[in-house]
Amino acid sequence: MLYPGLTALDFVGPLQVISALQEFGLGFEAVTVAAAREPLPTDSSVSVTASHTFEQVPAPYGLIVPGGGAPTFAALADEQLTGYVRQAARSAKVVASVCTGSLILGSAGLLEGREAVTHWAAMPMLRAFGATPVSRRWVADGHVLTAAGVAAGIDMALHLAAELVGEDAARMIQAAIEYDPQPPLGPIDWDRVDRASMESSIKSMAEKGLADQPELLARLTTAGGAQSVSP
Repeated sequence: MLYPGLTALDFVGPLQVISALQEFGLGFEAVTVAAAREPLPTDSSVSVTASHTFEQVPAPYGLIVPGGGAPTFAALADEQLTGYVRQAARSAKVVASVCTGSLILGSAGLLEGREAVTHWAAMPMLRAFGATPVSRRWVADGHVLTAAGVAAGIDMALHLAAELVGEDAARMIQAAIEYDPQPPLGPIDWDRVDRASMESSIKSMAEKGLADQPELLARLTTAGGAQSVSP
């Protein structure tokens, strides 16, 4: 699902994986949906246009919701957007999210009583929607699948591919996209991460995106009190 201001990698990573299911003839068609078929800005210097509108795909087999910064928080109050998520979830076999896209699932009422994950700096906000934050790369609870921040969406999509078509096909897809992360600085050293700065940045994004939604903003920013959830 596309909407203005999303993080490009949040949707491009999983889309590349799911598109391979179609490319390899594995019985799935990968499409993108949005309120309208018009160019949408992302948080990078590129715009995207959905292949279909919400009306054209009223009951998808599965739905993946990407996240982002302030525009994603604004999307929490977009009834057309959250309404489509709720509608799709009634019949979808899987509803998934990447990064702060999980907050959109929460706003649509899909996380109540479920375990979920989001970007590490936004984890306490999940409690505002009745979810239990869990520090994993991805979390499956029923037919709802949530991934951690940004690049974790690729991991989640490969897990989803394995669930849909089996591990052998998922491994083939992983090899095809040559997903074998070896970051030049090594794995994240969480003890050195400036958590306070990033958490403050997330709060600022929420304040910007929900400037005209004070009740929802207060609900998010007070969720879980001062408790943090570490990766």
